[in-house]
Amino acid sequence: MFFKVSSVIAVALATSGAAYAETFEVQMLNKGEAGVMVFEPGFVQIAPGDTVKFVATDKSHNAETIDGMMPEGAEAFKGKINEEFEVTLDAPGYYGVKCTPHFAMGMVMTIAVGDQDVPDDFLAGRLPKNAKKRFEDQLASE
Repeated sequence: MFFKVSSVIAVALATSGAAYAETFEVQMLNKGEAGVMVFEPGFVQIAPGDTVKFVATDKSHNAETIDGMMPEGAEAFKGKINEEFEVTLDAPGYYGVKCTPHFAMGMVMTIAVGDQDVPDDFLAGRLPKNAKKRFEDQLASE
């Protein structure tokens, strides 16, 4: 009897990581608390293995990683315009996300996976002025 109970507990512990993964919902909006063309919230901190669900609340939006603004070894992602999209992130670090049609207007967000510091070069790439300003605001309020 002890063997069966301990085996069940061992299996439960081994598979419990998936049971505690969370899903964080992000709205893609024409207008929100931070202005026009925004992801809301604009910053999320998640654990490795958690999922971010992008909801196309308003039309003409998508969510896509920005080249050079994600952890080394992480896989890029790109949702389709007007479609709900989910992505599970395992690689710890910071991810810059944009709405492709509204990138120049500053429709960006930051996803922090795990407990790392913001990389020194996170904002080093070529970013539209409005996008860079919104990233700076997101990182300042984290």
